Amino acid sequence: MLDLVDTQVLHAVQCSPRVTFRRVAQLIGVSEQTVARRYQALRRDGVLRVLGRVAPASRRHDEWVARIRCRPDRVDTVADALARRPDVSFAHVTSGGAEVMCLVRAGAGHDVLLQRLPKSVSVLGVRIDLLLHRFGPPGTADWTGYEGRLTATQEQALRDELPPVAGPPVEPAEEDAPLLAMLAQDGRATHAQLARETRWTQTRVARRLEVLESSGTLYYDVDLLPERLGYHSHATVWLRVAPRHLEEVGEELARHDEVAVTLAVSGPDNLMAVVICRDSDGLYRYLTTRVAKLRAIEGYEVSVRVRPLKQAGSLIAGGRLLAGE
Repeated sequence: MLDLVDTQVLHAVQCSPRVTFRRVAQLIGVSEQTVARRYQALRRDGVLRVLGRVAPASRRHDEWVARIRCRPDRVDTVADALARRPDVSFAHVTSGGAEVMCLVRAGAGHDVLLQRLPKSVSVLGVRIDLLLHRFGPPGTADWTGYEGRLTATQEQALRDELPPVAGPPVEPAEEDAPLLAMLAQDGRATHAQLARETRWTQTRVARRLEVLESSGTLYYDVDLLPERLGYHSHATVWLRVAPRHLEEVGEELARHDEVAVTLAVSGPDNLMAVVICRDSDGLYRYLTTRVAKLRAIEGYEVSVRVRPLKQAGSLIAGGRLLAGE
């Protein structure tokens, strides 16, 4: 189990993925060397990874939520093959062990995976919904419902220091490929490391990062394993909400500590929320207290994760995050 300094370092990186160790040390009152050591241990032990990612809109891609029912004897083969695809993220096997759920990036004319899935002899059924909207303030961290977080003042201080994103995302240039490839493996790579990889000067690296980040073309994901913090119940809650209440309910769910992400999607279940709790009792209490208070909900379904496969860009094996792309 991680201690207070570990979780504060983790939360600081979630709030500002490329924050300096010195700045974190100032905030939480320990030495810069301690922060660096704790971060490197968390990364080495597969508890978290920071990844630079290209916004789907910059390449005219959409994101789709796929639920794939498989033959029980073939689910592992299908699941592992999907998890290793670079256009697939957040993949896992859900309740019953015969359904794989994942996010797929695809553009017009490039949806080969989406077209191929129903033709596989291993696949019994496919439901694919378009991701329409992500609720919550832009730039906020994903799930932070664990103990030992930064204070609200510390968190806001980090957020206030983030550079503004003006948008809109643009397609990266061909020469950006080495830069983006390195950031996809380590989103905290230093300017010096990036300069060596690209054979650019550090000044040029800094300028190009500023352009890509300020347009929203380049953003950072922080992959985290909640199980390593003692939170073992992970579920996707699918909700049916009347369109006139969709924004209200989505924003309310996004404020819940237990919720990692809330998304509006196409299809009869037009809202999905990823919920993380300590255990099944915690999930039950969340559903019967916090969700139950949202009277605009017309129905819901719960898919419990039974085998994690992949986060945003990290494969999951042996209770550790591994390079996935």
